[in-house]
Amino acid sequence: MGLIGNTLGKIFTWWNGATIGTMITSGLTGVHVGTDAQGNRYYRSKRPIPAGQPRAGHERRWVIYNGANDASRVPAEWHGWLHGSYDGVPESHLPPPRIWEADYTPNATGTAAAYRPAGALERGGQRAAATGDYEAWAPEG
Repeated sequence: MGLIGNTLGKIFTWWNGATIGTMITSGLTGVHVGTDAQGNRYYRSKRPIPAGQPRAGHERRWVIYNGANDASRVPAEWHGWLHGSYDGVPESHLPPPRIWEADYTPNATGTAAAYRPAGALERGGQRAAATGDYEAWAPEG
């Protein structure tokens, strides 16, 4: 897609990355505070929310995704920052990574890579035969 196609896409589609309006607003009214390992950029407002509005006196915080807008791509530490759990950027609150921690995997729901158990219609709809090991619960008395 050329420059014009990308520009029109940014103007009219919010689900495929930040719109031009969000990018302009981020530059004018926001302060970049950090970037996560996936390239998502995090911002806070330069001024607190005015009196008379919900959450007056607090700052607005937002994310501009690196790629498609998918909330599951926000790491837990940045999720806490976005929701005001703490004021400092997450790097100041993180313990060292553990060897058992898994890397991020995207949410595959609705895609060809989604989990489909045996018996799912997408896998032919054939369930394994019952083995007879089920015993129904019955109340005593």
